[in-house]
Amino acid sequence: MGLLDPIPPPYDPLEWAAKPLPDKSRMVCRSWALQGYGTPVAVYFAYLLKVALYVGGWIFFCGFTPGLGELGAIGQWWLEPVAFQKAILWSLLFEVLGLGCGSGPLTGRYFPPVGGFLHFLRPGTTKLPLLRGLPRVGGHTRTALDVVLYAVLLIGLVRALVAPQLDAALLVPLVVLVPLCGLFDKTVFLAARAEHYWVMLVVFAFASPWIAGAKAVQAALWFWAGVSKLNHHFPAVVCVMTSNSPVTRFEWIRRLVYRSYPDDLRPSTLATVMAHVGTLLELSVPIVLILGDGGVVTTVGLVMMVMLHGFILSTVPMGVPIEWNVVVLYGGFFLFGAHAEVSLAGLLSTPALAAFVAVFTVVLPLWGNLAPHRLSFLLSMRYYAGNWPYSVWLFRGESHKKLERLRKSSKWLYDQLDVFYERKVSVGLVGKVIAFRLMHLAGRALCRLVPRAVDDPANYEWVDGELVAGLALGWNFGDGHLHDEQLIAALQAQCGFEPGELRCILVESQPLHRQTMLWRIHDAATGELGRGEIAIADLRELQPWSFDPPGGAPRPGGA
Repeated sequence: MGLLDPIPPPYDPLEWAAKPLPDKSRMVCRSWALQGYGTPVAVYFAYLLKVALYVGGWIFFCGFTPGLGELGAIGQWWLEPVAFQKAILWSLLFEVLGLGCGSGPLTGRYFPPVGGFLHFLRPGTTKLPLLRGLPRVGGHTRTALDVVLYAVLLIGLVRALVAPQLDAALLVPLVVLVPLCGLFDKTVFLAARAEHYWVMLVVFAFASPWIAGAKAVQAALWFWAGVSKLNHHFPAVVCVMTSNSPVTRFEWIRRLVYRSYPDDLRPSTLATVMAHVGTLLELSVPIVLILGDGGVVTTVGLVMMVMLHGFILSTVPMGVPIEWNVVVLYGGFFLFGAHAEVSLAGLLSTPALAAFVAVFTVVLPLWGNLAPHRLSFLLSMRYYAGNWPYSVWLFRGESHKKLERLRKSSKWLYDQLDVFYERKVSVGLVGKVIAFRLMHLAGRALCRLVPRAVDDPANYEWVDGELVAGLALGWNFGDGHLHDEQLIAALQAQCGFEPGELRCILVESQPLHRQTMLWRIHDAATGELGRGEIAIADLRELQPWSFDPPGGAPRPGGA
Protein backbone atom coordinates (compact mmCIF):
# COMPACT_ATOMS: atom_id res chain seq x y z
CA MET A 1 0.00 0.00 0.00
CA GLY A 2 1.06 3.58 -0.62
CA LEU A 3 1.26 6.19 2.11
CA LEU A 4 -2.11 7.61 1.07
CA ASP A 5 -3.85 4.27 0.70
CA PRO A 6 -6.29 3.32 3.48
CA ILE A 7 -6.37 -0.26 4.75
CA PRO A 8 -8.95 -1.95 2.49
CA PRO A 9 -11.88 -3.61 4.30
CA PRO A 10 -12.31 -7.39 3.90
CA TYR A 11 -15.21 -6.91 1.48
CA ASP A 12 -16.04 -5.04 -1.69
CA PRO A 13 -17.37 -1.63 -0.54
CA LEU A 14 -19.78 -1.26 -3.46
CA GLU A 15 -21.26 -4.71 -2.85
CA TRP A 16 -21.38 -3.93 0.87
CA ALA A 17 -23.33 -0.72 0.22
CA ALA A 18 -26.12 -2.69 -1.50
CA LYS A 19 -26.70 -5.10 1.40
CA PRO A 20 -29.44 -4.83 4.07
CA LEU A 21 -28.55 -2.62 7.05
CA PRO A 22 -28.04 -5.47 9.59
CA ASP A 23 -25.61 -7.19 7.21
CA LYS A 24 -23.80 -3.95 6.43
CA SER A 25 -23.49 -3.16 10.12
CA ARG A 26 -22.16 -6.60 11.02
CA MET A 27 -19.56 -6.49 8.24
CA VAL A 28 -18.33 -2.97 8.94
CA CYS A 29 -18.17 -3.46 12.74
CA ARG A 30 -16.15 -6.66 12.36
CA SER A 31 -13.86 -4.77 10.01
CA TRP A 32 -13.42 -1.93 12.50
CA ALA A 33 -12.62 -4.37 15.32
CA LEU A 34 -9.48 -5.56 13.50
CA GLN A 35 -8.67 -2.60 11.22
CA GLY A 36 -10.06 0.49 12.90
CA TYR A 37 -10.85 3.30 10.50
CA GLY A 38 -8.17 2.05 8.13
CA THR A 39 -6.30 5.35 8.31
CA PRO A 40 -3.53 5.80 5.71
CA VAL A 41 -0.05 6.05 7.18
CA ALA A 42 0.42 9.52 5.68
CA VAL A 43 -2.44 10.85 7.80
CA TYR A 44 -0.58 10.08 11.02
CA PHE A 45 2.49 11.89 9.70
CA ALA A 46 0.30 14.86 8.81
CA TYR A 47 -1.02 15.05 12.36
CA LEU A 48 2.51 14.78 13.77
CA LEU A 49 3.56 17.63 11.48
CA LYS A 50 0.62 19.69 12.71
CA VAL A 51 1.68 19.17 16.33
CA ALA A 52 5.20 20.27 15.40
CA LEU A 53 3.78 23.42 13.79
CA TYR A 54 1.65 24.02 16.88
CA VAL A 55 4.64 23.79 19.21
CA GLY A 56 6.71 25.84 16.77
CA GLY A 57 4.05 28.55 16.74
CA TRP A 58 4.17 28.76 20.52
CA ILE A 59 7.96 29.08 20.46
CA PHE A 60 7.68 31.78 17.77
CA PHE A 61 5.26 33.91 19.79
CA CYS A 62 7.27 33.42 22.96
CA GLY A 63 10.18 34.99 21.07
CA PHE A 64 8.47 38.39 21.26
CA THR A 65 9.14 38.37 25.02
CA PRO A 66 12.78 39.18 25.92
CA GLY A 67 14.57 36.11 27.26
CA LEU A 68 12.08 33.66 25.73
CA GLY A 69 11.81 31.85 22.41
CA GLU A 70 15.36 30.63 21.83
CA LEU A 71 15.03 26.93 20.98
CA GLY A 72 18.49 26.04 22.28
CA ALA A 73 17.68 27.53 25.67
CA ILE A 74 14.11 26.25 25.97
CA GLY A 75 14.95 24.41 29.18
CA GLN A 76 15.63 27.77 30.84
CA TRP A 77 12.39 29.58 29.87
CA TRP A 78 9.62 27.08 29.11
CA LEU A 79 8.28 27.24 32.68
CA GLU A 80 8.13 31.05 32.79
CA PRO A 81 4.63 32.39 33.59
CA VAL A 82 4.35 34.46 30.40
CA ALA A 83 5.33 31.38 28.34
CA PHE A 84 2.40 29.48 29.83
CA GLN A 85 0.05 32.41 29.24
CA LYS A 86 1.10 32.56 25.61
CA ALA A 87 0.57 28.81 25.31
CA ILE A 88 -3.06 29.30 26.35
CA LEU A 89 -3.54 32.27 24.01
CA TRP A 90 -1.90 30.44 21.12
CA SER A 91 -4.01 27.34 21.79
CA LEU A 92 -7.18 29.44 21.74
CA LEU A 93 -6.15 31.00 18.43
CA PHE A 94 -5.13 27.63 16.99
CA GLU A 95 -8.47 26.08 17.93
CA VAL A 96 -10.74 28.94 16.92
CA LEU A 97 -9.03 28.96 13.51
CA GLY A 98 -10.18 25.34 13.17
CA LEU A 99 -6.65 23.91 13.12
CA GLY A 100 -6.89 21.77 16.26
CA CYS A 101 -9.71 19.54 17.46
CA GLY A 102 -12.08 18.45 14.72
CA SER A 103 -9.62 18.91 11.87
CA GLY A 104 -8.42 16.47 9.24
CA PRO A 105 -9.64 13.13 7.93
CA LEU A 106 -10.08 11.50 11.36
CA THR A 107 -13.04 13.84 11.83
CA GLY A 108 -14.50 13.32 8.37
CA ARG A 109 -12.87 16.47 7.03
CA TYR A 110 -10.98 15.36 3.97
CA PHE A 111 -10.62 18.27 1.55
CA PRO A 112 -10.04 20.88 2.72
CA PRO A 113 -8.74 19.31 5.95
CA VAL A 114 -9.85 22.29 8.04
CA GLY A 115 -13.00 24.37 8.31
CA GLY A 116 -12.93 27.03 11.00
CA PHE A 117 -11.74 30.31 9.52
CA LEU A 118 -12.63 29.16 5.98
CA HIS A 119 -16.25 29.08 7.18
CA PHE A 120 -16.35 31.73 9.91
CA LEU A 121 -14.92 34.46 7.65
CA ARG A 122 -17.55 33.98 4.91
CA PRO A 123 -20.87 35.86 5.06
CA GLY A 124 -23.84 33.66 4.23
CA THR A 125 -22.54 30.49 5.85
CA THR A 126 -24.77 28.66 8.33
CA LYS A 127 -24.49 29.49 12.02
CA LEU A 128 -26.20 28.63 15.32
CA PRO A 129 -27.00 31.83 17.22
CA LEU A 130 -27.55 31.57 20.94
CA LEU A 131 -30.54 33.94 20.75
CA ARG A 132 -32.51 32.62 17.81
CA GLY A 133 -34.74 35.07 15.99
CA LEU A 134 -33.16 38.18 17.51
CA PRO A 135 -32.98 40.92 14.85
CA ARG A 136 -29.60 41.25 13.11
CA VAL A 137 -27.85 38.55 15.16
CA GLY A 138 -30.28 35.64 15.47
CA GLY A 139 -30.62 34.45 11.89
CA HIS A 140 -29.61 31.15 10.29
CA THR A 141 -26.75 32.63 8.25
CA ARG A 142 -23.65 34.62 9.02
CA THR A 143 -23.73 38.37 8.41
CA ALA A 144 -20.94 40.87 7.85
CA LEU A 145 -21.15 41.71 11.55
CA ASP A 146 -20.46 38.06 12.48
CA VAL A 147 -17.43 38.05 10.21
CA VAL A 148 -16.09 41.33 11.58
CA LEU A 149 -16.42 40.20 15.19
CA TYR A 150 -14.62 36.93 14.45
CA ALA A 151 -11.87 38.78 12.57
CA VAL A 152 -11.44 41.23 15.46
CA LEU A 153 -11.07 38.26 17.81
CA LEU A 154 -8.30 36.83 15.64
CA ILE A 155 -6.55 40.20 15.46
CA GLY A 156 -6.84 40.65 19.22
CA LEU A 157 -5.29 37.23 19.84
CA VAL A 158 -2.37 37.92 17.52
CA ARG A 159 -1.91 41.36 19.11
CA ALA A 160 -1.60 39.76 22.53
CA LEU A 161 0.70 37.02 21.32
CA VAL A 162 3.24 39.45 19.82
CA ALA A 163 3.28 41.63 22.95
CA PRO A 164 6.34 41.38 25.22
CA GLN A 165 4.13 41.07 28.31
CA LEU A 166 0.42 40.46 28.85
CA ASP A 167 -1.75 42.87 30.77
CA ALA A 168 -5.42 43.70 31.24
CA ALA A 169 -5.43 46.05 28.25
CA LEU A 170 -4.63 43.10 25.99
CA LEU A 171 -6.64 40.42 27.78
CA VAL A 172 -9.92 42.13 28.70
CA PRO A 173 -10.97 42.71 25.05
CA LEU A 174 -10.46 38.99 24.43
CA VAL A 175 -12.45 38.12 27.53
CA VAL A 176 -15.35 40.09 26.00
CA LEU A 177 -14.93 38.99 22.38
CA VAL A 178 -14.99 35.21 22.90
CA PRO A 179 -18.49 35.06 24.47
CA LEU A 180 -19.71 37.83 22.16
CA CYS A 181 -18.77 35.72 19.15
CA GLY A 182 -20.51 32.81 20.88
CA LEU A 183 -23.66 34.89 21.27
CA PHE A 184 -23.73 35.31 17.49
CA ASP A 185 -22.70 31.69 16.79
CA LYS A 186 -22.23 29.17 19.58
CA THR A 187 -20.10 27.08 17.23
CA VAL A 188 -17.31 29.66 17.48
CA PHE A 189 -17.46 29.64 21.30
CA LEU A 190 -17.17 25.86 21.43
CA ALA A 191 -14.46 25.77 18.74
CA ALA A 192 -12.38 28.10 20.92
CA ARG A 193 -12.51 25.42 23.66
CA ALA A 194 -13.79 28.23 25.85
CA GLU A 195 -14.45 25.99 28.85
CA HIS A 196 -10.68 25.75 29.17
CA TYR A 197 -8.89 28.59 27.39
CA TRP A 198 -11.43 31.39 27.85
CA VAL A 199 -11.90 30.66 31.55
CA MET A 200 -8.13 30.78 31.98
CA LEU A 201 -8.01 34.11 30.10
CA VAL A 202 -10.49 35.51 32.60
CA VAL A 203 -8.22 34.30 35.39
CA PHE A 204 -5.18 35.92 33.73
CA ALA A 205 -7.04 39.20 33.31
CA PHE A 206 -8.57 39.56 36.76
CA ALA A 207 -6.39 37.64 39.22
CA SER A 208 -3.02 38.66 40.61
CA PRO A 209 -1.41 36.25 41.15
CA TRP A 210 -3.35 34.03 38.77
CA ILE A 211 -1.73 30.60 39.18
CA ALA A 212 -4.23 29.38 41.81
CA GLY A 213 -7.15 30.06 39.48
CA ALA A 214 -5.43 28.37 36.55
CA LYS A 215 -4.77 25.36 38.77
CA ALA A 216 -8.47 25.13 39.60
CA VAL A 217 -9.39 25.08 35.92
CA GLN A 218 -6.78 22.47 35.05
CA ALA A 219 -7.75 20.21 37.95
CA ALA A 220 -11.40 20.43 36.95
CA LEU A 221 -10.58 19.22 33.43
CA TRP A 222 -9.17 15.99 34.82
CA PHE A 223 -11.68 15.49 37.61
CA TRP A 224 -14.85 15.87 35.56
CA ALA A 225 -13.40 13.85 32.70
CA GLY A 226 -12.99 11.06 35.25
CA VAL A 227 -16.48 11.54 36.65
CA SER A 228 -17.94 11.32 33.14
CA LYS A 229 -16.58 7.77 32.86
CA LEU A 230 -18.40 6.45 35.93
CA ASN A 231 -20.83 4.47 33.78
CA HIS A 232 -20.96 1.52 31.38
CA HIS A 233 -19.96 3.52 28.29
CA PHE A 234 -16.21 3.77 28.66
CA PRO A 235 -15.30 0.07 28.15
CA ALA A 236 -16.72 0.30 24.62
CA VAL A 237 -14.60 3.41 24.05
CA VAL A 238 -11.52 1.41 25.02
CA CYS A 239 -12.47 -1.16 22.39
CA VAL A 240 -12.98 1.44 19.65
CA MET A 241 -9.76 3.28 20.52
CA THR A 242 -7.66 0.10 20.75
CA SER A 243 -8.93 -1.11 17.39
CA ASN A 244 -8.03 2.24 15.81
CA SER A 245 -4.71 2.91 17.52
CA PRO A 246 -1.61 3.02 15.31
CA VAL A 247 0.42 1.32 18.09
CA THR A 248 -1.87 -1.72 18.45
CA ARG A 249 -1.90 -2.92 14.85
CA PHE A 250 -1.55 -6.61 15.67
CA GLU A 251 -4.89 -8.38 15.27
CA TRP A 252 -4.32 -10.62 18.29
CA ILE A 253 -4.10 -7.53 20.53
CA ARG A 254 -7.31 -6.08 19.13
CA ARG A 255 -9.18 -9.34 19.55
CA LEU A 256 -8.39 -9.31 23.27
CA VAL A 257 -10.65 -6.32 23.97
CA TYR A 258 -13.75 -8.09 22.63
CA ARG A 259 -15.62 -10.93 24.30
CA SER A 260 -15.51 -13.28 21.34
CA TYR A 261 -14.55 -11.92 17.95
CA PRO A 262 -16.29 -11.96 15.47
CA ASP A 263 -19.66 -12.93 16.97
CA ASP A 264 -19.64 -10.92 20.20
CA LEU A 265 -18.14 -7.44 19.97
CA ARG A 266 -19.12 -6.33 23.44
CA PRO A 267 -16.18 -5.29 25.69
CA SER A 268 -14.14 -8.11 27.18
CA THR A 269 -13.07 -8.31 30.82
CA LEU A 270 -9.70 -6.88 29.76
CA ALA A 271 -11.35 -3.85 28.12
CA THR A 272 -13.51 -3.31 31.20
CA VAL A 273 -10.50 -3.46 33.52
CA MET A 274 -8.59 -1.06 31.26
CA ALA A 275 -11.54 1.32 31.39
CA HIS A 276 -11.73 1.20 35.18
CA VAL A 277 -7.97 1.73 35.53
CA GLY A 278 -8.13 4.69 33.15
CA THR A 279 -11.02 6.21 35.07
CA LEU A 280 -9.21 5.79 38.38
CA LEU A 281 -6.07 7.33 36.89
CA GLU A 282 -7.98 10.34 35.56
CA LEU A 283 -9.67 10.93 38.91
CA SER A 284 -6.42 10.45 40.83
CA VAL A 285 -4.19 12.79 38.85
CA PRO A 286 -5.75 16.07 40.05
CA ILE A 287 -6.04 14.83 43.64
CA VAL A 288 -2.41 13.73 43.84
CA LEU A 289 -1.13 16.90 42.18
CA ILE A 290 -3.19 19.17 44.43
CA LEU A 291 -1.83 17.35 47.49
CA GLY A 292 1.75 17.54 46.26
CA ASP A 293 4.24 20.05 47.60
CA GLY A 294 6.93 19.69 44.96
CA GLY A 295 8.42 16.49 46.35
CA VAL A 296 7.73 12.80 45.80
CA VAL A 297 3.94 13.18 45.73
CA THR A 298 4.17 15.78 42.97
CA THR A 299 6.56 13.58 40.99
CA VAL A 300 4.18 10.63 41.28
CA GLY A 301 1.30 12.83 40.12
CA LEU A 302 3.24 14.10 37.11
CA VAL A 303 4.23 10.55 36.13
CA MET A 304 0.56 9.52 36.35
CA MET A 305 -0.37 12.52 34.20
CA VAL A 306 2.16 11.56 31.52
CA MET A 307 0.85 7.98 31.51
CA LEU A 308 -2.73 9.20 31.11
CA HIS A 309 -2.13 11.64 28.27
CA GLY A 310 0.56 9.49 26.70
CA PHE A 311 -1.98 6.71 26.25
CA ILE A 312 -4.54 9.10 24.77
CA LEU A 313 -2.01 10.58 22.35
CA SER A 314 -0.78 7.14 21.28
CA THR A 315 -4.26 6.13 20.14
CA VAL A 316 -4.70 9.25 17.94
CA PRO A 317 -8.43 9.25 18.77
CA MET A 318 -11.15 10.25 16.33
CA GLY A 319 -11.74 13.95 16.87
CA VAL A 320 -7.94 14.31 17.26
CA PRO A 321 -7.70 16.46 20.42
CA ILE A 322 -3.94 16.14 20.10
CA GLU A 323 -2.87 19.74 20.66
CA TRP A 324 -5.28 20.01 23.59
CA ASN A 325 -3.61 17.01 25.26
CA VAL A 326 -0.20 18.58 24.65
CA VAL A 327 -1.13 21.86 26.33
CA VAL A 328 -2.77 20.01 29.24
CA LEU A 329 0.49 18.12 29.75
CA TYR A 330 2.40 21.38 29.63
CA GLY A 331 -0.05 22.94 32.07
CA GLY A 332 0.49 20.06 34.48
CA PHE A 333 4.25 20.61 34.54
CA PHE A 334 3.95 24.39 34.85
CA LEU A 335 1.08 24.67 37.33
CA PHE A 336 1.66 21.64 39.55
CA GLY A 337 5.33 20.95 38.97
CA ALA A 338 7.00 24.37 38.84
CA HIS A 339 4.42 25.96 41.17
CA ALA A 340 3.49 23.13 43.51
CA GLU A 341 3.61 25.52 46.48
CA VAL A 342 0.65 27.59 45.22
CA SER A 343 -2.57 26.60 46.96
CA LEU A 344 -6.02 26.70 45.36
CA ALA A 345 -7.06 28.71 48.42
CA GLY A 346 -5.19 31.64 46.94
CA LEU A 347 -8.12 32.16 44.58
CA LEU A 348 -10.25 33.22 47.55
CA SER A 349 -8.37 36.53 47.71
CA THR A 350 -10.56 37.64 44.79
CA PRO A 351 -14.08 36.46 45.77
CA ALA A 352 -15.82 37.54 42.57
CA LEU A 353 -13.31 35.68 40.41
CA ALA A 354 -13.48 32.67 42.73
CA ALA A 355 -17.24 32.56 42.21
CA PHE A 356 -16.79 32.81 38.43
CA VAL A 357 -14.26 29.96 38.42
CA ALA A 358 -16.55 27.87 40.65
CA VAL A 359 -19.41 28.30 38.17
CA PHE A 360 -17.32 26.99 35.28
CA THR A 361 -15.42 24.30 37.17
CA VAL A 362 -18.11 23.00 39.52
CA VAL A 363 -21.64 24.25 38.83
CA LEU A 364 -21.78 23.89 35.05
CA PRO A 365 -20.01 20.49 34.89
CA LEU A 366 -22.26 19.14 37.65
CA TRP A 367 -25.36 20.45 35.89
CA GLY A 368 -24.14 19.07 32.57
CA ASN A 369 -23.70 15.61 34.09
CA LEU A 370 -27.11 15.62 35.78
CA ALA A 371 -29.00 17.24 32.89
CA PRO A 372 -26.82 16.60 29.83
CA HIS A 373 -29.56 17.63 27.40
CA ARG A 374 -29.21 21.18 28.72
CA LEU A 375 -25.51 21.78 28.17
CA SER A 376 -22.70 21.04 25.74
CA PHE A 377 -20.56 18.07 26.71
CA LEU A 378 -17.54 20.41 26.44
CA LEU A 379 -18.84 22.81 29.09
CA SER A 380 -19.72 19.69 31.11
CA MET A 381 -16.10 18.52 30.71
CA ARG A 382 -17.27 15.04 29.71
CA TYR A 383 -14.26 14.32 27.50
CA TYR A 384 -13.97 11.13 25.44
CA ALA A 385 -16.14 9.07 27.72
CA GLY A 386 -18.37 7.60 25.02
CA ASN A 387 -21.36 9.21 26.70
CA TRP A 388 -22.01 12.00 24.22
CA PRO A 389 -25.12 13.32 22.50
CA TYR A 390 -25.15 12.35 18.84
CA SER A 391 -27.38 12.22 15.80
CA VAL A 392 -27.74 10.26 12.60
CA TRP A 393 -29.20 11.92 9.51
CA LEU A 394 -31.00 9.71 6.99
CA PHE A 395 -31.27 11.25 3.51
CA ARG A 396 -33.77 9.58 1.16
CA GLY A 397 -32.42 8.92 -2.30
CA GLU A 398 -30.49 11.87 -3.67
CA SER A 399 -32.00 14.41 -1.27
CA HIS A 400 -28.56 15.15 0.21
CA LYS A 401 -27.85 17.10 -2.98
CA LYS A 402 -30.07 19.84 -1.61
CA LEU A 403 -27.21 20.65 0.76
CA GLU A 404 -25.53 22.23 -2.27
CA ARG A 405 -27.89 25.16 -1.71
CA LEU A 406 -25.86 26.02 1.37
CA ARG A 407 -22.86 28.29 1.33
CA LYS A 408 -20.18 26.13 2.91
CA SER A 409 -16.44 25.56 2.98
CA SER A 410 -16.42 21.91 1.91
CA LYS A 411 -18.25 19.64 -0.50
CA TRP A 412 -20.29 16.47 0.04
CA LEU A 413 -18.20 13.73 1.66
CA TYR A 414 -17.70 11.57 -1.41
CA ASP A 415 -16.86 14.62 -3.52
CA GLN A 416 -14.12 15.52 -1.04
CA LEU A 417 -12.66 12.02 -1.17
CA ASP A 418 -12.90 11.85 -4.95
CA VAL A 419 -9.93 14.21 -5.03
CA PHE A 420 -7.80 11.34 -3.70
CA TYR A 421 -9.57 8.03 -4.41
CA GLU A 422 -11.94 6.18 -6.68
CA ARG A 423 -15.51 6.00 -5.43
CA LYS A 424 -15.12 2.40 -4.22
CA VAL A 425 -12.44 3.45 -1.72
CA SER A 426 -14.47 6.47 -0.65
CA VAL A 427 -17.51 4.32 0.12
CA GLY A 428 -15.36 2.03 2.22
CA LEU A 429 -13.99 4.92 4.29
CA VAL A 430 -17.27 6.74 4.87
CA GLY A 431 -18.94 3.42 5.71
CA LYS A 432 -16.51 2.91 8.59
CA VAL A 433 -18.13 5.88 10.37
CA ILE A 434 -21.24 3.73 10.80
CA ALA A 435 -19.11 1.23 12.74
CA PHE A 436 -17.59 3.97 14.89
CA ARG A 437 -21.07 5.04 15.97
CA LEU A 438 -22.61 1.58 16.45
CA MET A 439 -19.73 0.13 18.42
CA HIS A 440 -20.08 2.67 21.19
CA LEU A 441 -22.66 1.65 23.77
CA ALA A 442 -24.83 4.71 23.15
CA GLY A 443 -24.75 4.05 19.40
CA ARG A 444 -26.47 0.70 19.84
CA ALA A 445 -29.68 2.60 20.52
CA LEU A 446 -29.78 2.98 16.73
CA CYS A 447 -30.60 -0.72 16.49
CA ARG A 448 -33.94 0.17 18.04
CA LEU A 449 -34.42 3.62 16.53
CA VAL A 450 -33.50 3.38 12.85
CA PRO A 451 -36.38 0.96 12.12
CA ARG A 452 -38.73 3.39 13.86
CA ALA A 453 -37.43 6.38 11.89
CA VAL A 454 -37.79 4.99 8.37
CA ASP A 455 -39.69 2.13 6.75
CA ASP A 456 -36.77 0.88 4.65
CA PRO A 457 -33.21 1.96 5.53
CA ALA A 458 -32.07 0.77 2.10
CA ASN A 459 -33.74 3.84 0.60
CA TYR A 460 -31.72 6.22 2.77
CA GLU A 461 -28.15 7.44 2.94
CA TRP A 462 -26.88 7.15 6.54
CA VAL A 463 -24.75 10.19 7.45
CA ASP A 464 -23.49 10.81 10.95
CA GLY A 465 -24.55 14.17 12.35
CA GLU A 466 -20.90 14.96 13.04
CA LEU A 467 -20.19 14.92 9.32
CA VAL A 468 -23.23 17.07 8.56
CA ALA A 469 -22.06 19.62 11.15
CA GLY A 470 -18.62 19.62 9.57
CA LEU A 471 -20.14 20.47 6.19
CA ALA A 472 -22.75 22.94 7.36
CA LEU A 473 -21.12 24.68 10.33
CA GLY A 474 -17.42 24.52 9.51
CA TRP A 475 -16.56 22.74 12.77
CA ASN A 476 -17.48 19.53 14.60
CA PHE A 477 -16.09 17.85 17.67
CA GLY A 478 -18.41 15.24 19.12
CA ASP A 479 -21.12 17.62 20.34
CA GLY A 480 -24.51 16.38 19.19
CA HIS A 481 -26.06 19.69 20.24
CA LEU A 482 -24.42 21.22 17.17
CA HIS A 483 -26.54 19.02 14.92
CA ASP A 484 -29.84 18.89 16.73
CA GLU A 485 -33.18 20.57 15.94
CA GLN A 486 -31.57 24.00 15.61
CA LEU A 487 -29.35 22.88 12.75
CA ILE A 488 -32.20 20.90 11.20
CA ALA A 489 -34.33 24.06 11.16
CA ALA A 490 -31.46 26.14 9.74
CA LEU A 491 -30.88 23.68 6.90
CA GLN A 492 -34.58 23.22 6.24
CA ALA A 493 -34.97 26.98 5.83
CA GLN A 494 -32.22 26.98 3.18
CA CYS A 495 -32.67 23.58 1.52
CA GLY A 496 -36.43 22.90 1.63
CA PHE A 497 -36.54 19.14 2.19
CA GLU A 498 -39.86 17.47 1.38
CA PRO A 499 -41.61 15.30 4.01
CA GLY A 500 -39.72 12.03 4.39
CA GLU A 501 -36.62 13.22 2.55
CA LEU A 502 -34.61 13.81 5.72
CA ARG A 503 -35.16 11.97 8.98
CA CYS A 504 -32.92 12.64 11.96
CA ILE A 505 -32.39 10.45 15.02
CA LEU A 506 -31.13 12.39 18.03
CA VAL A 507 -29.85 10.60 21.13
CA GLU A 508 -28.91 12.39 24.34
CA SER A 509 -26.19 11.52 26.84
CA GLN A 510 -26.95 9.36 29.86
CA PRO A 511 -27.39 11.49 33.02
CA LEU A 512 -25.05 10.69 35.88
CA HIS A 513 -27.91 9.63 38.16
CA ARG A 514 -30.09 7.68 35.69
CA GLN A 515 -29.75 4.44 33.73
CA THR A 516 -31.58 5.61 30.60
CA MET A 517 -30.94 7.81 27.58
CA LEU A 518 -33.44 10.14 25.91
CA TRP A 519 -34.04 10.02 22.16
CA ARG A 520 -36.01 11.92 19.53
CA ILE A 521 -36.88 11.30 15.88
CA HIS A 522 -37.37 14.35 13.69
CA ASP A 523 -38.49 14.94 10.11
CA ALA A 524 -36.90 18.07 8.65
CA ALA A 525 -40.15 19.12 6.96
CA THR A 526 -42.87 18.05 9.40
CA GLY A 527 -41.14 18.18 12.79
CA GLU A 528 -40.87 15.73 15.64
CA LEU A 529 -42.16 12.21 15.00
CA GLY A 530 -41.51 10.67 18.40
CA ARG A 531 -39.46 10.70 21.57
CA GLY A 532 -38.75 8.43 24.49
CA GLU A 533 -35.97 6.82 26.47
CA ILE A 534 -34.02 3.60 26.27
CA ALA A 535 -32.49 1.61 29.10
CA ILE A 536 -28.71 1.25 29.30
CA ALA A 537 -29.18 -2.36 30.45
CA ASP A 538 -30.96 -3.06 27.17
CA LEU A 539 -28.10 -1.61 25.13
CA ARG A 540 -25.50 -3.67 26.99
CA GLU A 541 -27.11 -6.86 25.69
CA LEU A 542 -27.06 -5.80 22.04
CA GLN A 543 -24.53 -6.45 19.33
CA PRO A 544 -23.93 -3.42 17.08
CA TRP A 545 -25.94 -5.05 14.29
CA SER A 546 -28.97 -6.25 16.33
CA PHE A 547 -31.51 -4.16 14.44
CA ASP A 548 -35.23 -4.50 15.07
CA PRO A 549 -37.46 -5.14 12.05
CA PRO A 550 -39.04 -1.96 10.59
CA GLY A 551 -41.95 -0.64 12.63
CA GLY A 552 -41.00 -2.72 15.67
CA ALA A 553 -42.99 -2.20 18.85
CA PRO A 554 -41.46 -0.22 21.75
CA ARG A 555 -39.28 -2.25 24.09
CA PRO A 556 -38.86 -2.09 27.85
CA GLY A 557 -37.13 1.17 28.75
CA GLY A 558 -39.19 3.23 26.32
CA ALA A 559 -37.58 2.33 23.00
